[in-house]
Amino acid sequence: MNILIVEDEHATAELLKELIEQFPDCLVVNILSTVKETVAYLKLYQDRLDLMFLDIQLADALSFQIFEQLSVTTPVVFCTAYDEYMLQAFKSNGIDYILKPVEETDVSNALDKYIKLRETISKRSPDINDQIASLLAEGKTYQRSFIVYFREEMIPVPTENIALFHLHHGIVKIYCFDQKQYTISLSMEDILSRLDDQSYFRINRQMIVNRRAVIKIEPYFNRKVIVKTSPALPEKAIVSRLKVSQFMSWLEQSK
Repeated sequence: MNILIVEDEHATAELLKELIEQFPDCLVVNILSTVKETVAYLKLYQDRLDLMFLDIQLADALSFQIFEQLSVTTPVVFCTAYDEYMLQAFKSNGIDYILKPVEETDVSNALDKYIKLRETISKRSPDINDQIASLLAEGKTYQRSFIVYFREEMIPVPTENIALFHLHHGIVKIYCFDQKQYTISLSMEDILSRLDDQSYFRINRQMIVNRRAVIKIEPYFNRKVIVKTSPALPEKAIVSRLKVSQFMSWLEQSK
């Protein structure tokens, strides 16, 4: 198995190489540290790769820029010290997401996942990206509760009790069906990646709504709509014109 490491921290790169190559048939073919050199390398040698271990914050930019500059068909294991990029990672060929410091079990689990996906894919279709995305979706589990701040304590709130997530002045607030409100220290992107998209929909950049919180929908100007929710939000819950069709389909098909 030919594996490329893209990591700008030398010690971490060497540790990854050591951990990867202790597994049979795994060979690290190169170690790169920037977006620029990774794009150049993939243009020449991507068809020889089986898997990439890719840091997110590289020396010259976020590694997601690689996917903007060329079509990447190689599955990726993302390695990072931050958890807020998880949703974007799984939209960029990600099959696993390892938080630093990297442990041997993390690498082992990632390699096992890739091998199992590859074995399953070989029995089905040659289109590896579509199959991996499908298999990841089938096996995805969703967060059962969120840790929130209440006074000087942190408490778990069951996800099923959360009606709305609202971003206001840089702070994400949770509105529960029992009318309680809490703040949470996660980005909207990270929150969305942990939710079942059959139950939750991001109607705009500031709001994620639970299907059970939607009471009615009213027309708004420029072909937008306003969502009336319970509990109610302090500002209008407006669905952008480009999302209205998708939102309406979600309402009809969601749980």
